[in-house]
Amino acid sequence: MASRSAGLPVVALVGRPNVGKSTLFNRIVGDSRAAIVEDRARTTRDRLYGDAEWNGRRFVVVDTGGLEIAPGDPIEEQVQLQARLAIGEADVIVFLVDAESGFTPADQDAAELLRRTTKPVLVAANKADNARREQDAAEFYQLGWEEQYPISASHGRGVADLLDAVVWALPPESDAELARKAREAEAEAWAKDVATGRLEPYVVGEEPEPGEGEDEEPAPDAEGARWDAMMAAESDEPPAIAFVGRPNVGKSSLLNALLGEERMIVSDVPGTTRDAIDTTVSWGRSEVVLIDTAGIRRRGKVASGPAAERYSTLRALKAISRADVAVLLLDARDGLTAQDAHVAGYVVEEGKGLVIAVNKWDIVEDKTHRTFDEFVAALRRDLPFVDYAPVVSISARTGQRVGRVLELAVDVWGERRRRIGTGELNRLVSAAVERNPPALVHGRRAKVRYATQVGVAPPTFVFFATDPASLHFSYRRYLENRLREAYGFAGTPIRLVFREQAREKRPRRGGGARARR
Repeated sequence: MASRSAGLPVVALVGRPNVGKSTLFNRIVGDSRAAIVEDRARTTRDRLYGDAEWNGRRFVVVDTGGLEIAPGDPIEEQVQLQARLAIGEADVIVFLVDAESGFTPADQDAAELLRRTTKPVLVAANKADNARREQDAAEFYQLGWEEQYPISASHGRGVADLLDAVVWALPPESDAELARKAREAEAEAWAKDVATGRLEPYVVGEEPEPGEGEDEEPAPDAEGARWDAMMAAESDEPPAIAFVGRPNVGKSSLLNALLGEERMIVSDVPGTTRDAIDTTVSWGRSEVVLIDTAGIRRRGKVASGPAAERYSTLRALKAISRADVAVLLLDARDGLTAQDAHVAGYVVEEGKGLVIAVNKWDIVEDKTHRTFDEFVAALRRDLPFVDYAPVVSISARTGQRVGRVLELAVDVWGERRRRIGTGELNRLVSAAVERNPPALVHGRRAKVRYATQVGVAPPTFVFFATDPASLHFSYRRYLENRLREAYGFAGTPIRLVFREQAREKRPRRGGGARARR
């Protein structure tokens, strides 16, 4: 799911509930699963952004909740606020109506709201799947706009004509857009020159560190090339940080506190957030992508719940897989729960960085200077498999230490990309093995020959040893602890892979028993 891109024009999709805005959003951004689609009104709540391109023009498309005058529900009132904010920031508005159900008073109410804006408004009569429905859609001319476009968002019918009109209605390209196009054209020309052999490609590699000699075992060529390709591909991507946890622990409140605006709908009702929402913010000299997710419920509740909740949980898990770092929010009042531990397990399985934020710390009663340390000690005891994750107490409601969450997450992102030179790594491993050799197993002792780092994000190390299967889990954990002691790797899992190193064949001494006879 693409995030909102600075400098691009914005196209907002608005209309009454259940007219197909999310289906059209998915069609335009080219991802059939970008927004949750369900044949039930009020499925979409927050503003959902996606990057799109048509006829050489890029723009940001925004999916919104259904426009209603008086929804009569606290959460839906906030949905209306989000939809109006989308209208306010849009350069072009696409007003969706339903050609199947026909003109309704709710369409008239939505039209009254849109008449107050000076932005270009394009009327799209959705669900016009055939010629008869296209003719029926003519009744929407009574809304007062001269042009309308009969479309079928689910089948793609008429969407191209609508996008032609959208691009025509966009404001002129900004200097930033023109500069981006020039850079892309230059890069494409360079790539063609390389492909035709007129230019030599740049070679991405690692300079040897001082002290690394030729007698050291080199990393396998394929693994080194894989690491170089990975670093070259990821170097321009901003850090992606996902806020995850159980429902109603304050994920959306934390994101709003970091942004300084009501970007996400916040309610005491669990399950308010449904989609995984990406927001790009400036951080230092670069940017970070913040991903708000729906609360991850227990499997039993997800299986028996509504379809929208099942999709929400799947989106949250998918957000973890595409993030670099996950911020796991806990409720300070509840402490650690079994579901919190399950969510932490998802993060570890995906190999992502982890920061634990204990929210609602401001309402913990009878705090002393030892309360937080005692909370962390209990957390380490109950979650030993993520004892490397930094822990911070926050209050998303008051803004207490919320900036520290982002600082830790960016630090963890950097730790995930830390690379250790082969020579330095083997000196540490040799010292660790000499201090504490592997235990004897059936009269034989495994020997760790050498190690090399073959990947980052997460840091991955290959240890070549004789009889690696005999190395006990506790010894592997010992080596991991030595790596963490020396290099930190705070907040990130590290992968240790053990491979068989062939034993050296010693030449048989001449003679033997028969020769001596």
